[in-house]
Amino acid sequence: MSNGALEYAIDVRNLNKHFGDKHVVNDVSLQVAPGEIFGFLGPNGSGKTTSIRLMCGLLTPDSGTGTCLGYDILRESGQIKRHVGYMTQRFSYWDDLTIRENLDFVARVYQMRNRREAVDRSLESLGLQSRANQLTGSLSGGWKQRLALAACMLHEPQLLLLDEPTAGVDPTARRDFWEELHRLAARGISVLVSTHYMDEAERCHKLAYIAYGKLLAKGTAADVIASQDLATWSIYGDRLSDLSERLRAMPGVDQTVVFGSALHASGRDHAALEQAIRQATAGTALRTERIGTGLEDVFIYLMNQSKDNFGAPS
Repeated sequence: MSNGALEYAIDVRNLNKHFGDKHVVNDVSLQVAPGEIFGFLGPNGSGKTTSIRLMCGLLTPDSGTGTCLGYDILRESGQIKRHVGYMTQRFSYWDDLTIRENLDFVARVYQMRNRREAVDRSLESLGLQSRANQLTGSLSGGWKQRLALAACMLHEPQLLLLDEPTAGVDPTARRDFWEELHRLAARGISVLVSTHYMDEAERCHKLAYIAYGKLLAKGTAADVIASQDLATWSIYGDRLSDLSERLRAMPGVDQTVVFGSALHASGRDHAALEQAIRQATAGTALRTERIGTGLEDVFIYLMNQSKDNFGAPS
């Protein structure tokens, strides 16, 4: 099966999953196109990992339907696993094996023909040749991440499912990793990636935000920002923490967040927000300006709204 024959690499509808009395995934519907990098965002415990596992057939939903790479997630999970590369949150390879030995073991698991050629190709594509005989336990976080991606790509999957792949990795390694993801997407490989980093979210073609098992927003970054209709003002000066407390008690101010040397105040009632800003800063040396609402402003707003609507995480 080729990506070109597929309308969607992932197409799931109304997925639900309970663990005991906890509704972990609640009516989730999602579509990921071939060659698309789709970012999956949300706080810890929001249902991201469980949703990913449902989409690729590693878990069976309580209800809902869908396909992954054209295969039914309920009936054809074995086929899905052969065509998907899954990178877990936690590094899961063997510290007492070399990079080459780890990749060779993965190739054996997939029962790949021409294992040596496949491993050599994977080492070359991820720039690992010079470290092929280095023990994995001695690698830095960035190199371990590169090994994990090489292992995911060994069987030439059409879809990558990456669960917070850059957690604990330095900024340079994160940048290199994302450049590699965009090269893979340009080859038609689809990527579903969960992340907490806003700079990474902005590098995705599309995004979805999940909290307490529910999808609260999805689309391009511009779509997600527009969907919340937030106005945002930036305030510069001294004693911003005190100002933040005062503003939160005023009509029209839905949230205040300190960003470095500035305080962002956002709200859906644009006129009331502006009135509050002007009232709170009148007669002071504080400088104010209306700015475009950013993705991080929106995700903080969504997170706070989800706490109010669904309760604190367990």
